[in-house]
Amino acid sequence: MSKIKPSQGAPYARIMGVGGYRPTRVVPNEVILETIDSSDEWIRSRSGIATRHWASDEETVAAMSVEAAGKAIADAGITPQQIGGVIVSTVSHFKQTPAIATEIADKIGAGKPAAFDISAGCAGFGYGLTLARGMVTDGSAEYVLVIGVERLSDLTDLHDRATAFLFGDGAGAVIVGPSKEPRIGPTVWGSEGDKSETIKQTESWEAYRNGAPEKFPAITQEGQAVFRWAVFEMAKVAQQALDAAGITADDLDVFIPHQANERIIDSMVKTLKLPEHVTVARDVRTTGNTSAASIPLAMERLLATGEAKSGDTALVIGFGAGLVYAATVVTLP
Repeated sequence: MSKIKPSQGAPYARIMGVGGYRPTRVVPNEVILETIDSSDEWIRSRSGIATRHWASDEETVAAMSVEAAGKAIADAGITPQQIGGVIVSTVSHFKQTPAIATEIADKIGAGKPAAFDISAGCAGFGYGLTLARGMVTDGSAEYVLVIGVERLSDLTDLHDRATAFLFGDGAGAVIVGPSKEPRIGPTVWGSEGDKSETIKQTESWEAYRNGAPEKFPAITQEGQAVFRWAVFEMAKVAQQALDAAGITADDLDVFIPHQANERIIDSMVKTLKLPEHVTVARDVRTTGNTSAASIPLAMERLLATGEAKSGDTALVIGFGAGLVYAATVVTLP
């Protein structure tokens, strides 16, 4: 018989607060057209994107995260000292070590929480949310701060016609805490590593260090392959998340997919046969693709504008480089 004491966590977990930060500089498509042969109409028709935000030198990964975290903490009605875990999902923090989560934890005054980074691309928020839920329910932390943050402008090749217009910068954060009833459903997540070449960094840091190539590495993708995978395979994953939560599309109030491309969003809505009453996040139009930050940023905007409200049932799904994905049903804070 085991002598290990059972965990004393909460029966369930919930999202208690949300916050976001978008850099002050707004970049319209006209700026992108200075370096690629395209048009505003083409960019909008292919992606839905009209503007995106790019960070200044002062708007670092840490600085944007601290701003978003502060808003989420205030929204949740807790103090930084109550936070027992900080999880940061990012692919654009350029120091291998230490984890940026430790710096962020210190800057927000969180005390001595568990703090670590994860790299799961555009599915990173879903991965972080799932880990946070586990920490709360197993009792290792009462409140967990989950941040998705990117400075993808640092990894954008402005001369690549396929990707130059896609990416933006920003940070989104949520507080996950205890709940007496289920407010975060089971996660359907996974990876398809055989497709890892479809979204990737052009060259390794080692190759860049050794002088080949001289050009700074950037993110590249096979657009059509990614589109087909996202539309057909991720719609299946989204349906599995609904099934796992024990609900149907008719029970949804809000759909918050990763803000990769509005054509992908439209196709998923059609494939899932979402009813007209379901509010669909389309933050991509003015924020671009912010990878791990896109879902919490879109969530914050929907709540701030009143398009979604506290207590709504939302399906969230992230998908991207790896290829990795994560989907779950949540109750909005």
